Amino acid sequence: MKKTLLFLFLCSLTAFSQKKQKDQDFPKQENNLALPAPINSWDEAIPLGNGLTGGLLWGEKNLIRLSLDRGDLWDERTNGPKEWWKTQTWAKGGNMWEGAYHGSTPTKLPAGAVEFTLANGTSIKSFELNKRTAEGIVHFENGQDARVFFSAVKPVALMRIPVAKYDAIQVMSSMQVSEKYRGKSAGPDSHTVKSLGYPAATNGAVGNAKWYVQEASEGLVYCVYTETRQVKNEMLTAIAVTTSRDGGDLIELAKKRCSEILDQGINKSLTEHIAWWKNFWDQSQINLPEKRMQDYYTFARYLYGSGSRANTPPMPLQGVWTSATGSLPPWKGDYHSDLNTQMTYIAYQEAGNFSEGSSYINFLWNKRDQWRAFAKDFYETSGLSVPGVMSYGGQPLGGWGAYSLSPTMTSWNAHLFYLHWLYTADDVFLKERAYPWCKEAAECLRDLLKPDANGKLKLLRSSSPEIFGNHWLEPNTNYDLMSIKMHFLAVAEMADAQGLTAEAKSWNDLADKLGDFHVAEDGELMLDSKLLLRENHRHLSNIIGIYPFNLITVEGTNEDQRRITTTLKRPEWNAEKHNEWCGYSWAWMSCLQARTGNSESAYHHLDVFEKAYILRNGFHVNQDQTPDTRYGFGGGKPFTLEGNFIAMQAVQEMLLQSWSPTPGKANSGVIRIFSATPKEWANVSFNDLRAEGGYKVSAIRKAGKTVWFSIKSKKEGTVRIKDNFEGQKPKWNVKDVKNNNGIYEVELKAGQQLEAKF
Repeated sequence: MKKTLLFLFLCSLTAFSQKKQKDQDFPKQENNLALPAPINSWDEAIPLGNGLTGGLLWGEKNLIRLSLDRGDLWDERTNGPKEWWKTQTWAKGGNMWEGAYHGSTPTKLPAGAVEFTLANGTSIKSFELNKRTAEGIVHFENGQDARVFFSAVKPVALMRIPVAKYDAIQVMSSMQVSEKYRGKSAGPDSHTVKSLGYPAATNGAVGNAKWYVQEASEGLVYCVYTETRQVKNEMLTAIAVTTSRDGGDLIELAKKRCSEILDQGINKSLTEHIAWWKNFWDQSQINLPEKRMQDYYTFARYLYGSGSRANTPPMPLQGVWTSATGSLPPWKGDYHSDLNTQMTYIAYQEAGNFSEGSSYINFLWNKRDQWRAFAKDFYETSGLSVPGVMSYGGQPLGGWGAYSLSPTMTSWNAHLFYLHWLYTADDVFLKERAYPWCKEAAECLRDLLKPDANGKLKLLRSSSPEIFGNHWLEPNTNYDLMSIKMHFLAVAEMADAQGLTAEAKSWNDLADKLGDFHVAEDGELMLDSKLLLRENHRHLSNIIGIYPFNLITVEGTNEDQRRITTTLKRPEWNAEKHNEWCGYSWAWMSCLQARTGNSESAYHHLDVFEKAYILRNGFHVNQDQTPDTRYGFGGGKPFTLEGNFIAMQAVQEMLLQSWSPTPGKANSGVIRIFSATPKEWANVSFNDLRAEGGYKVSAIRKAGKTVWFSIKSKKEGTVRIKDNFEGQKPKWNVKDVKNNNGIYEVELKAGQQLEAKF
């Protein structure tokens, strides 16, 4: 009898443990990106990278192109008076606010290209991206493959081609690429490389090495270097991009990097590269029942691993995949903070890829002295402020002042510090980075706010980004009001979590003095106190308080629910075609609908995004790519990355949510499992997605019902789980789980795992 009970107990444990095992071959080969040849457009190429450097793999017939980029290649020259923001301040206004943006510089720079011409008769059949190993593959008609990877652990790439020799290998500067391909404009505000006025690059070759050196501006010099060796019947080419910022002789440094990886050998180099990527994918996994959605999700997440690392420049508009045919990138490839940078770094938290996501956090932290000076010089306040449109160097680029120089863009950046803390539950990060940075940013806003006749705090100018072009609206707009309120509440919550009671109270008081949001008589959220939104505008700015700021929730008051229902039923949000929407608008609305529990609407908006707003390689484009532009406006395909990541977050939002119904109050988050999962995903599972509070959550859904989940605690505390299990009663692996008004609560110790099956 005892043996029987022991056997049943062990079987029970095995059943639990089997349900949470990760797939060791994730992403699966069937989810690789496969593209038939030719690829003759750079923005449809196979993207590769290691955070610092990036490459686009494309070509046709017997020509393989590898276009190159590096995150810190920037021309920082201003267009107009240097430091114009010191004289044309926030209070004074100025014509340079917009004029500064229209020149060629400042701008992100492409790095050039390496082209491999193979012997006649060797013809390319197709291209492939192995997402699991981060290898670009060129399939030839003869059945052989060429492979290239950007080492995950070294700043160098390695190309492997199964030929005894190349017909030719060319190392070309961006100027030489421009002369060869005479590339057209890559999109809005794109200029030619020639407009920069650089001298011609210097090419060099010794033995099996080729390189070029390009003098840029203000002392910047960069080099692309290759070294080729024959190993048996293969040609191995190592490729490095170095700059004068690396220190020392940039040619010797590039030579050293190439020689070291070739000396190490392909097998060892690839093994350590794949090991890094295995760790990346092991952080979490999602298994969707639709192949096309699984393909998309794994591609978007792959972009974090290839485009962003903790110690590399954060991803700007196009990441490390700058335009590659001789033009400069759309919108200068800059850092837009009216939504682009924030959406680019909105999905890593739930995926658990914190190291990759911390790239932007580190960037914001490291430039705080510069942005203290900007707050003092431009806004004439204490604290710090991030320019709404900026270069890699952190200088303001100007542009439409209603967002490029609006102080509330800093609040949305502050939100990323807040989320990073919530999802990591890292008290050291809270104390040493998140709270100090967010508090200083809040101090700038506090100094800018002045009481009106009714005692409500108002800004001098207020905007709703990109609405009506470059126009200011009545202070405070709902966008500004929601941004500042969430910022102050987040600072209050972080103070509360540290026991700083007086500071928490002062920030909560300031949040209260901002007043309520602007609503029409029926509850519809307005643009400002006078205007209702009556057009299909691409930026969902006036409802940002619903998502991602979570200030108006379906679990809130009756008034909250009235505002959500009335606002979202407007025809402007439900049209079949949105003439002003971009790709990211659809993905943002998918997140918003998921946050409000509208699972089918969330799925619909993600479905449209996937069908109409990604190129064949997966890159997000702003304009509708369907033949009849049935969902939005067409006419071009400028690509930017924020849409990729907000769509990735939409998938995660439909599977797991963990927000607090009372932002500003510490330790009040609630986990919601499959709370917005559409009927199309009746059978779906995930492993180790992250929830606020540092929890790792895994779950399985079958036939539209939750059948199992587990929650692993990072530190001691109370875990709260929404009972949205449709009457099913969970069987727990621990005692003392209580149901308080539809919320399951239980105390967990650090490292303890809660499991439930149905």
